[in-house]
Amino acid sequence: MTAVAGSDHLTGLASAEDRYYTRISPEPAFVERAEPTVWGDRSSAGMFGAQELIAHERDGFVQVPGLLTGDEVAFYQAELDRLANDPAVRADERCIIEKSSDEVRSIFEVHRISPAMARLVRDERVLSRARQILGSDVYVHQSRINYKPGFGGGGFYWHSDFETWHAEDGMPSPRAVSCSISLTDNHPFNGCLMIMPGSHRTFVSCVGETPEDNHLSSLTEQEIGTPDPDSIATLAERHGIEMMTGEAGSATWFDSNCMHGSGDNITPFSRSNIFLVFNSVENACVEPFYAPKPRPEYIGARDFTPVR
Repeated sequence: MTAVAGSDHLTGLASAEDRYYTRISPEPAFVERAEPTVWGDRSSAGMFGAQELIAHERDGFVQVPGLLTGDEVAFYQAELDRLANDPAVRADERCIIEKSSDEVRSIFEVHRISPAMARLVRDERVLSRARQILGSDVYVHQSRINYKPGFGGGGFYWHSDFETWHAEDGMPSPRAVSCSISLTDNHPFNGCLMIMPGSHRTFVSCVGETPEDNHLSSLTEQEIGTPDPDSIATLAERHGIEMMTGEAGSATWFDSNCMHGSGDNITPFSRSNIFLVFNSVENACVEPFYAPKPRPEYIGARDFTPVR
């Protein structure tokens, strides 16, 4: 692999075998994206309008205020509380506890644990938007609840989801999209999602080999697969940082290669959201590109059945 030294030391050339190489070079690199962000026909009818799809192509994300009604928000908030307090769920390996407390951090594969979440995945307001962006049938690559409670909800360091999904799950290209649905008001001060607009057009290869069973530690605090400070600073200077604030019930759709993260929540105000990842059935995962074996299916699905 090649990384160019000097002022352009972050610009790299992809290998002949894999354009999006990562975790194999002692130096980080920038690889410019070859694929589109919106794969579907922008003029076709759907939940997204043409201008929203143009914004998603440009920025790598688009926000949808009021995706859920107030009654629906209350319903899903109650479901989150039920799951977090269910002893069987807490004992399940799919439930991740905060590193510094006994609070639930995340629950993975939640659409298979909760019938309510399974219905949400199939909801036309959600599913049709995923199909519009990806231009095909889709399946759920990952689903989870992020709780981020007040007074201690841990943050998520800067990263590209695609870097991990490519390296550890075997996702061939960034033809996947995430939908983050807020169940609490998202403020600048309670650990809201932050995205660098336009960063989805640049893949950042990371330094450090993937250890065996990396997911056992990365789900509480990710280290391998996070960019180096110089790469993050370069992208931030190039693109800036936007905070995804909004009222409960709003949603943010963002590309799998967006550079994003969130800070710790030290306020009394929790920040809970439902996180759904849709991948194109034409982009189904293969063997991991840079990991000894695939992560468990509850983190990276190996069932590519289209959602109907």
